[in-house]
Amino acid sequence: METYTDVLLVTANVGSLFDNVGEIESDWLRELFGTVQSHKPRFIALHFQEVGGKDYMVNMGHAENFFWNIESSEEMRDFDRVCIYVDNHFKNVDSFTALGSMYFIHKSLKNIYQYDFNVKDFKAVSGQNKYVGSLDGVTTMEKEKFPKNFWPDFKWSRKGFMRTRWIIHNQGLDLVNVHLFHDASNLIACNASPSIYSANRQKALRYVINRISESSYTPLPFFLFGDFNFRLDTLSLVQNLSTSAEVQTVKKDSSNEVEKIICEEKDNDHKILLHIETKLFAYLHQAVFREDNGRAILKYDKEIAAFQDVIAEEEILFPPSYPYSEDYTKPTQYMNTRCPSWCDRILMSHTAQDIIHRRDEGESSVVYNILGPNVCMGDHKPVFLSFALKTNGH
Repeated sequence: METYTDVLLVTANVGSLFDNVGEIESDWLRELFGTVQSHKPRFIALHFQEVGGKDYMVNMGHAENFFWNIESSEEMRDFDRVCIYVDNHFKNVDSFTALGSMYFIHKSLKNIYQYDFNVKDFKAVSGQNKYVGSLDGVTTMEKEKFPKNFWPDFKWSRKGFMRTRWIIHNQGLDLVNVHLFHDASNLIACNASPSIYSANRQKALRYVINRISESSYTPLPFFLFGDFNFRLDTLSLVQNLSTSAEVQTVKKDSSNEVEKIICEEKDNDHKILLHIETKLFAYLHQAVFREDNGRAILKYDKEIAAFQDVIAEEEILFPPSYPYSEDYTKPTQYMNTRCPSWCDRILMSHTAQDIIHRRDEGESSVVYNILGPNVCMGDHKPVFLSFALKTNGH
């Protein structure tokens, strides 16, 4: 007999939560708990990136408090088993990823096992399993920071992945927390299509997929969720805009380096449609990113296309998840620092998509959306996937 287990997966880049300590957190948690209450999952996976924020040496204590506030909350009391992995050992520069993964198992969910990568076998999950620190010697997860030699020209940062492996009833799956490289400069991002940054992310994502598909372990269906930093194909976007506008590139006097790209309307007003600098992306009609969930610009979201052979995704029906204003009075407004993009995603193997239960025509039991659409959640809106997992068992 086929049975189902309701699952909630959430990814959240929480860096700005710690950079604005305390201001956003209570609203953020209310949104998370509200989603748990409305979807009533029996298994929850929360994947966090940028734990501790930019100033992690100062803020790491607050991060531990944040995890404790989730774990000890009244709303989570019916989840009697918890597994927490927080890589907050920033002094260990070669391995620090700032990733945190939390897994909650409801008291009604009986058969759940976690893989021990050391003894290469599954063990029943019980109690509270909390690992905070360097995570060295923790055998129920694998974590890796991307090798330095991947990107010799880039400032090496806390990017990598962390994987755990589960059996729910008798359905095995891999859950992988991922953080890929960002666009350092909007101007460099405009140089080519795809951009050099996009090529880097592609290389990193291939690396992760290859690592979790290696033959040393039986391949299982997998969910990859995190901050992939996928960006819109900015050059194509600018080219499209420039059909109705004049594009000027302003160069620095001393060198031949581009300092600004300015698109002006061709009519009498010469309104500035778009102004791009290294860390500025100011577009006159910002509403296009929000209206109809950004559907008009979804065609520029191309980075996943290279992975169609191995990866699937539910349809995106929500606006770009980044970069939202950190002003709590402007929860739906984007900052003009970057082109709004769907950075935060929940991707899956084709085998994982096959074990998502679809109800009959018309009624979908699958929800893929952002958390806190009308509340300030920091510069990234968390993204969640709620679904019923096909599990055979009692």
